[in-house]
Amino acid sequence: MEDMYVKPGNQERGWNDPPQFSYGLQIAHGPQRNLLNKRPPPALTSAGPPPGAVATPPPPHLGQMRTKREAAISQSESEPEVENVMSVLNGALAACRRAVKAQVCNDVAKRLHLMEDSWRSGRLSLPVRRRMDTLSAELQKGHWDAADDIHRSLMVDHVTEVSQWMVGVKRLIAETRNLSPELLEPFQKVRGRVEDSADPVQEPVKEPGELQDSLQLVQKEEEPDSAEPVQNPVSES
Repeated sequence: MEDMYVKPGNQERGWNDPPQFSYGLQIAHGPQRNLLNKRPPPALTSAGPPPGAVATPPPPHLGQMRTKREAAISQSESEPEVENVMSVLNGALAACRRAVKAQVCNDVAKRLHLMEDSWRSGRLSLPVRRRMDTLSAELQKGHWDAADDIHRSLMVDHVTEVSQWMVGVKRLIAETRNLSPELLEPFQKVRGRVEDSADPVQEPVKEPGELQDSLQLVQKEEEPDSAEPVQNPVSES
């Protein structure tokens, strides 16, 4: 849930600038509304706990709990590979070149090159790399709305990192969505063929009884056929 967080306000404007909610929190909770005609509740006064009562410690801050949970998730998840992401994006671009204008495809290719260069040079943060890995997976599965939603979340939460090349990813999603099934089929099967070829083919393990029967069958096939002895008929006395 690394897309669920609250960023601090713009410190250049003032100390009381409101915080900025991530794209995930905005979608989950909806727009914030200020009810100006609602009277605030009266302040509660407390004389403190009664004599002899045991004071309970305050609960941990919600932000600290979220930070620890996000740190645990970050450590458990593997680092996304730029080769896997680029292979999917370039595969989608190759499919688009058969139906989309060359000028559009060349511009998308230039944007993808900028993204790859930023990734390899270490200018992309881990949340951006992980979301791009998820976006490429959704794109290859044909989940256009999910891929487009990830694109919007990156533009909202990490616009400084992605502004130079995200317009190319957006155009790639839109053009790939409009391709015919015949053009999409080779692109969507690329990752499946790679994963299938990586798995070694294993022979089924035979039980000891089946193994012994197989050895006996092999030995019987290797023995030369022996002619059956001819028996003289028994003459009746």
